[in-house]
Amino acid sequence: MTPPLIARTGFFKVLARPIDFNKRFFGQPVLGNHKTWRGLIFGFFAGIIIVFIQRWLYEISFFQKISFLNYKSSDIFLFAILISFGAVFGDLFFAFIKRRLNLKPGARFLPFDQTNYVIGAFIILEPFLKLDLSVWLTIFISTFFLHIIFNRLGYLLGLHRNKW
Repeated sequence: MTPPLIARTGFFKVLARPIDFNKRFFGQPVLGNHKTWRGLIFGFFAGIIIVFIQRWLYEISFFQKISFLNYKSSDIFLFAILISFGAVFGDLFFAFIKRRLNLKPGARFLPFDQTNYVIGAFIILEPFLKLDLSVWLTIFISTFFLHIIFNRLGYLLGLHRNKW
């Protein structure tokens, strides 16, 4: 959610340049001009901050009981970097796929609009974490529904352009 929210602030306009430098691949934009350095950088660092908030919450027994990860025994810095990179990678990868399918930015692309960052995190993290597949499926399914709920809420509040 960070890239569209930071874009609405208008801050760091110098970074609001397309990651793909407006290049084309077989006649289509590589990613599209809406995938910017500002979104990539702020999305990456927001992910790192969220991991450290989760680590802080892990001190509370309730959060320890519902967590899929033991934040005390994990290399929190490596985990934060990998999951943030994976989330950004997943978003960019599926933007690339959408352009190949000739889908416009913001066009509905179920279920990947809702889960692209989970898929990216899985690809990057799984070699290191080796979580049970049922954990990844739970994250995938819950993220799908939570993404829809929060995007609808963001749409109703005028924070997001699309309902999905």
